[in-house]
Order: sequence, then C-alpha cells, then structure tokens
Amino acid sequence: MATRHLYIARHGDADAFGELTDTGREQARLLGQRLAHLPIDAVWHSPLPRAADTAQQVVAQLRSGASVAEAAELVDHVPYLPTPEETPRAWVRFFDGYDLAEAAAGNRIAQSLTARFASPPEQADDVHEVLITHTYPIAWLIRDALDAPPARWLGLNSANTALTVIEYRPGISGITMFNDMSHLPAELRWTGFPNAARP
Repeated sequence: MATRHLYIARHGDADAFGELTDTGREQARLLGQRLAHLPIDAVWHSPLPRAADTAQQVVAQLRSGASVAEAAELVDHVPYLPTPEETPRAWVRFFDGYDLAEAAAGNRIAQSLTARFASPPEQADDVHEVLITHTYPIAWLIRDALDAPPARWLGLNSANTALTVIEYRPGISGITMFNDMSHLPAELRWTGFPNAARP
C-alpha cells in the first residue's frame, strides 16, 4: 500500500507587498536543507509570489531533482465560512459582512485542495510532495486529516516555513507533525504570528 507524504509549509516571511524579506529567503533555504535528504518528487506552490519564491528557494536545496510547479488550490483563501453559532467571539469581527459569493468560492477551492492532495497515491509507489502555501489552507488540511467539523480550521495558525507533515494511506490519514520550526534558529522562528512571549 503506497503512502502520500505531504510536507506542508507556509511561505517565508514577506513584506507588506507580498515579497520575501531577507528573513523569508533564509527561512526558505533552511526549510529546503531540512527536506534535502528526502526523496521529494515535486514541490507545489500557491500562485502568490511569496509562495512561488519560497518554493524556488526550497527546491534549490533539494538533491532529488524534484519538479516545481504552481497549484491553484494552494492560493490563500478562507476555506469555510462558519455559521454565527460556530464562530468564536474573537472571530466575529473578521467575518462580519464577509461576502457570501467569496465564501462559496473559497469553499470550492478548499474542496479542490483536499480532492487533489489529501488522499493516498493511485500509483504503487510512495509519493513525497512539498506544498508551499498559506496558513488557512494548512489549517484546512489539518482539519480534514482529523475529520473534524469544518469550522475547526479556525485558530490553527502556522509560522513562516514551519513544517507540517501529513501521511495518507488507504483508509487513514495521520498527522506526523504540525508547525515544527526546529530547522530555524531562534531569531527566525514565530514570524507570521503576533509579537508575544513564545516557548
């Protein structure tokens, strides 16, 4: 039985224009070094420049000759608009007046994301893929792997280039790690989160 190994990461630290900072490029390089010993088949990235640039930095470190390509399903989007009853108080203002057509489009993207990546491979051999994306799609993939209610993507945040690993075997998925930053020195961790005391 073949396994799909997904190595999922948020793009590197970016500026207000969505371009990688020097910190973001170094984070991406270190992520690539962490993954370099693995038999990576492909690196997929969001269409947004900060994700595409992160993917290029990562693939430059890989020894496997992996392909790198855009996957529209990895774009930054709200995967599911919770009902008022499902919405935690802290999120009410975020969703207040949220456009329903945009919410429906986001949910279609989320469904496409899981249909494309969240399953065992159809081939006989294991597949190892890197996904460079954004915090909400990562949260959606984690929620899906846990078979949790749709609203449970809320509150699952990922730091820049933090590593999440999900494995898909026939009939079961497993989360090996979430938001792991051990490849980053302390000064490069926790970007993408509000400033606060961190462990």
